[in-house]
Amino acid sequence: MDALDLLLNRHSNKNLIAPAPSAQELDILFQATKRVPDHGKLTPYRFVVIENDGLQTLGELLKEAVVEFDLGEERLAKAAGFPQRAPMFIAVIAEINKEIKKVPAWEQMLSAGCATYALQLAANALGYANVWVTGPWIDGSALRQAFDCREHDKIVALVMVGTAQDNATRPNKEYNKNKENFVSYL
Repeated sequence: MDALDLLLNRHSNKNLIAPAPSAQELDILFQATKRVPDHGKLTPYRFVVIENDGLQTLGELLKEAVVEFDLGEERLAKAAGFPQRAPMFIAVIAEINKEIKKVPAWEQMLSAGCATYALQLAANALGYANVWVTGPWIDGSALRQAFDCREHDKIVALVMVGTAQDNATRPNKEYNKNKENFVSYL
């Protein structure tokens, strides 16, 4: 797949079915994340792959977060069914080291965000659809513990990955429509 075509046409897709990436394909996805901007070569991010029996565990952890934050019955039902929406989830954890003054925490967080996007683009290039999701439940204590998060770590994404159930294309967002509010020159 041409890189420019991928960048201009990628979109999120929540309608995912099996198959998901194989172990070898996952290695490619993770290799792609090592090429993102990373001031200080810190690699301030890591990943947790959730599939098979882990999906049920993820559902339980999300339900615990809903109860912890008192998010209501509707969100509890959503948390219960959420892991069945994709054959694989990849959690992205930003590992923020506040002791490194040369590379501020915000820059480390941006690197983790870039790694998430690189993972998504690599998955698309291999033919897999995906979507980056968050929500209040990603700060749940049990979920953070299951992902071995330290005090300053932040779960920045649960990336749903799989095969697109339908190949519907989406129209591109119109660049020229609001260009004057989007790009300026100095």
